[in-house]
Amino acid sequence: MTGRKITTPDVDPQSEHAEDDEIATLPDVEDELELGNVAALGAPLSAGRAAIQRFAKHAPPGPGVYRMIDAKGDVLYVGKAKSLKKRVLSYARPTGLDSRIMRMVAATVTLEFVSTATETEALLLEANLIKRLRPRFNVLLRDDKSFPYIMITADHWAPQILKHRGARSRKASYYGPFASVWAVNRTINALQRAFLLRSCSDSFFEARTRPCLLHQIKRCSAPCTGEIEFAGYRDLVREANDFLSGRSQAVKRELAGEMDKASVAQDFERAAIYRDRLAALSAVQAQQGINPRNVEEADVFAVHQAGGYTCIEVFFFRTGQNWGNRAYFPKADRSLGPGEVLAPFLAQFYDDKPPPRCVFVSHDFEERALLADALAIKAGRKVEVSVPSRGERKDLVAHALANAREALGRRLADTSSQEKLLKAVGAVFSLPRAPRRIEVYDNSHIAGSNPVGAMVVAGPEGFRKNQYRKFNIRSADLAPGDDYGMMREVLERRFKRLIAESPRPGADQAMVAMAAVDFPHDEDPANYDQVWPDLLLIDGGQGQLRAAQETLSALGLNGIPLVAIAKGPDRDAGRETFHIPGKSPFRLPPRDPVLYFIERLRDEAHRFAIGSHRTRRKKDIREAGLQEIPGIGPTRKRALLHHFGTVKAIERASLPDLSKVPGINAETARKIYDFFHEKAS
Repeated sequence: MTGRKITTPDVDPQSEHAEDDEIATLPDVEDELELGNVAALGAPLSAGRAAIQRFAKHAPPGPGVYRMIDAKGDVLYVGKAKSLKKRVLSYARPTGLDSRIMRMVAATVTLEFVSTATETEALLLEANLIKRLRPRFNVLLRDDKSFPYIMITADHWAPQILKHRGARSRKASYYGPFASVWAVNRTINALQRAFLLRSCSDSFFEARTRPCLLHQIKRCSAPCTGEIEFAGYRDLVREANDFLSGRSQAVKRELAGEMDKASVAQDFERAAIYRDRLAALSAVQAQQGINPRNVEEADVFAVHQAGGYTCIEVFFFRTGQNWGNRAYFPKADRSLGPGEVLAPFLAQFYDDKPPPRCVFVSHDFEERALLADALAIKAGRKVEVSVPSRGERKDLVAHALANAREALGRRLADTSSQEKLLKAVGAVFSLPRAPRRIEVYDNSHIAGSNPVGAMVVAGPEGFRKNQYRKFNIRSADLAPGDDYGMMREVLERRFKRLIAESPRPGADQAMVAMAAVDFPHDEDPANYDQVWPDLLLIDGGQGQLRAAQETLSALGLNGIPLVAIAKGPDRDAGRETFHIPGKSPFRLPPRDPVLYFIERLRDEAHRFAIGSHRTRRKKDIREAGLQEIPGIGPTRKRALLHHFGTVKAIERASLPDLSKVPGINAETARKIYDFFHEKAS
């Protein structure tokens, strides 16, 4: 890509466009715009148009990408154009803009341009920038967790079959995507029965002296101990690659032929092995749901809109099999139609994924041919993007559309219930309005070692996992197990960064303003990007609450509602005590829905904190060695690794298995087991 950043004229936002920031933040102006009251825009809209016209003079006439930026330096919108100058000037025309575009124009202070060689390159760059910058006015792909794949390695004489997610840094063949980890695990289990490929790690493989349990239950051919020759195992790997590459019928015919040969030779034991392998392959194909007869490789996208929400259902078909589906709920303005949402969604979806040969969509859009060209560049071959009108392909789209309709119905029902719960939370804790962003904090450590703080976030759409944060405790002067000191450090780091990234005119004034402004009833709550919390939940009692108060007060943040959740007697769920500054502690009735909701939030923070702590502890174990465990020296470490192969296998071992290791008595086995399984505080 031949990108070239275009220098733009300097603008003093304090002089000519100081009022633009108000337009970007005051909801009453935005509400008037939603109602079409153009007069409410006044001078700020004129100032935004003037800024656009001024920057348009320096815009290149060719293709490229433009960014519209507000007075705070935040990117409002990223777009691409065949002619940057013409596209940017279109925003400055006096009529013909909808309310969403007028809000964006009114908030615009500066623009930046990047020229590209072709419009196709501009489309690819636009998708990349949208995913990285997440502008407020763009359609945003959310929940973009990478898809799982099946990987057959090629860097060892005895290749493995594994589940894989993330970068393809290892030499291997990758098959997917699958819609869920569950689908990958189920398929790998069936493929192991069919092709008997190993799934163990290389270190475990090298340490084996006898076949493991997987060989005994006929899910591995045990190349580690020579139960199968190299040539035979290589044939199994070839068959597995052929099957996953779309040549499943040829593989089944080959196995059926071998079974017939064994039967004719009256080698019924070998014939039974081929019979079981054929049955396993049939199970793989049968469990994939609807399987098209004439579609080998395709992704199917169907869009359904209702209640201000958009659902895009995606089905994956590979090797003529349905490899699962997933529902997405992209962030998009409610004024955009299905095709207007689908086009930018697809560009972002394939930004980090290899496209299939065919992409079927439920709604047409203007730049379908351009998207096909862009995907062809990424794939290095032709990619078809089409709207099927008849036959099996249309049936696949109709099936995806029905699933999108059902998924959106469930989403709307869940959102309605969540809204009621948030209103009830606001009433219970005497908040000025229903909270739109709740942050929950918890700490985890074992006797002060590997301390980790965790923050989880919840809102109208449920848990916002992409906004979770973990904090490795850094203070060297903290006493081991000082929960109050850990809480102070976590909150100080969190809110210092928030103040730096999203400064407010004054913390107290900001909180008062947030409390006074109710959420617009006609706006999709999932589109509401709020970075400052309406409520902080602290896992702990009066001491943790006091530590949190002192930390926030030192930062000048005295308007954020705080609630501490103390566990009940004997840590019984349902008997929690709530501590609020300036009020007496209280409990909620055991069957109160708000209590159950708060417990869910607290438990999610606890889960995330413990998981982060264990990850850090395992890393330290790998770096420091097993000698960190009391009573384990170099000799016992070698004995454990020789017996189990890896630290992960030692962690999973039961007490009886640990006791069987030479040199490990019952007391040492208990220490090892407790080290890996002791609950974090």
